[in-house]
Amino acid sequence: MTATDTAVHLVQLAGAACFVIGLHRMRSPATARDGNLLSAGAMAVVLLATGVALVVDNRVPVTSWVVGLAGIATGGLVGAYAARTVAMTAMPQLVSVFNAMGGGAAALVAVQDLSSGGSAGGFPAATGGLGVLIGGVTFTGSLVGAGKLQGWVPGRPLVFRGARPVSALLVLGGIAGTGWLVASPGSAVALAGVAVAGLGFGVLLVLPIGGADMPVVISLLNAFTGTAVAMAGFVLGDTALIIAGALVGSSGAILTRLMAAATNRSVPAIVAGGFGTGDAPSGTAGAPGAGQVRRTDVDDAALQLGYAQKVVIVPGYGLAAAQAQHELSELATLLGERGVDVRFAIHPVAGRMPGHMNVLLAEADVPYPQLEDLDEANPRFPATDVALVVGANDVTNPAARRPGNAVSGMPILDVDRARAVIVVKRSLGHGYAGIDNELYTAPNTQMLFGDAKETLSALLAALKALVS
Repeated sequence: MTATDTAVHLVQLAGAACFVIGLHRMRSPATARDGNLLSAGAMAVVLLATGVALVVDNRVPVTSWVVGLAGIATGGLVGAYAARTVAMTAMPQLVSVFNAMGGGAAALVAVQDLSSGGSAGGFPAATGGLGVLIGGVTFTGSLVGAGKLQGWVPGRPLVFRGARPVSALLVLGGIAGTGWLVASPGSAVALAGVAVAGLGFGVLLVLPIGGADMPVVISLLNAFTGTAVAMAGFVLGDTALIIAGALVGSSGAILTRLMAAATNRSVPAIVAGGFGTGDAPSGTAGAPGAGQVRRTDVDDAALQLGYAQKVVIVPGYGLAAAQAQHELSELATLLGERGVDVRFAIHPVAGRMPGHMNVLLAEADVPYPQLEDLDEANPRFPATDVALVVGANDVTNPAARRPGNAVSGMPILDVDRARAVIVVKRSLGHGYAGIDNELYTAPNTQMLFGDAKETLSALLAALKALVS
């Protein structure tokens, strides 16, 4: 090993340490931005060190440098453009597309190495085959997931006769193809079979999964991306790729498990599909249960909020869809100026991907200390004067406490235990689980119907009138 190789390995080791520290800092909204920057900076330094080593050792021809740098420039420009132009409400779709790109890139790396004879069989061939298989699943699965989130693919579960036997055959075929590659490295037939199996299984994996499970699926596909990258690292013998991929894969797997637990579902049950109804059209479904829906207006809601001592705000995807996070932030600020203790209760599956609601509110400059997770927020509700629910549905449904329905056992925010509840919603339409929300007919609940952005703007105006 040359001195240059030693230096690169030391830089990679330092980068790996920074990845771990960055991942640890992403646990809290207050430090997540710094953790993200630290991890990104570490990867940039590792890439730079690798490039310097290649120049010093003269390992790469000029044409490869041109192609590589052109790819980096193109990808960087596209990424920068997407980061600046994609709306926060479309961030789940963007994350799914990035997952697809990561998995696809890892698969292509393995394909190139295996088809060029770079692998001599054994462990490198096995990891290469698995990289192609898992990368293919991630690529097509993430694209289908992005299509569901964007509305290009129906959000409801899509199942056709024989889909599960075909999925099982694809998995078995991919594993058999990987074994073939171990025995006959560089076999074009085996490599093509593994690639087709992975691409096909990715489509069949996500199509039967409904909208309620989409946050978990995004996290699962993120874990797949990390695993595929780690496999590509084994093929190339690149320590940095192995460590980075392993960290992404393991953290994604842990997050998937936590997200599944937040909906009282097992990961195998989610992968089996068939749960959720997709987006329910606005205005569908009647009043839930046998109770009576009580309505309120903007002025009365403003009075309740303005003269409350403790308010808990529960945001849901309806807030994101209306792009009303800035109005909600301003409303919370105004209440705080009146001496009201304001908190935000964030359910683990609020929004359409893990952390979606936290990012959305952070973009609107909501102070991090005001954001509380389910375990922190639930003890507050019995002492809360007003709980303001904006666009959240299934995660507030008291029916989850009873067996025999689609949300049974799912941990929910105990909104109904507040002294008064105001729900801002366009209609009495169902959530992803496809059942009525019993919160809407609770005796302490009042419905404030309307678009979230317009309604919150009107509430702001009414509150300001109270001040004046």
